[in-house]
Amino acid sequence: MKLLRRLLKVQAAAWLVWSVAIGLFPRWVLEDLFGQPVLADYVWVRAAAVMGVVLALLMVLVAQRIDDLWWWSWAFAVLEVGTATVFAVNAAFGVPEGAEAWPFWALAVLNGGFGAALLAGMGLGGQEKPFV
Repeated sequence: MKLLRRLLKVQAAAWLVWSVAIGLFPRWVLEDLFGQPVLADYVWVRAAAVMGVVLALLMVLVAQRIDDLWWWSWAFAVLEVGTATVFAVNAAFGVPEGAEAWPFWALAVLNGGFGAALLAGMGLGGQEKPFV
């Protein structure tokens, strides 16, 4: 359970840092840092940032009770694998003309790595505390 607990806390920290950065400085992160086109409105980006902060809080809550709730990590694994897939498909087929593709590939690798690590951690957790 130690691996799964650590993974959730590291993942929560990453989501928190990302969400605060994108919520407070969306133009700088998206346009200057990631080379994306100008958006007409950043309210959806900021709303997603709030959701990311809440997600980080939920990850910490599950990590605190990991011995009893290790299987709740499936939700976070689905999130990470799903977002990795969305970012990879977008990088391969959906990047607008003149926009950088590398941020989407980087996010796909990062989220995919978190998803794989969570699956490994849940495999170990399932051996420690099987469903019975």
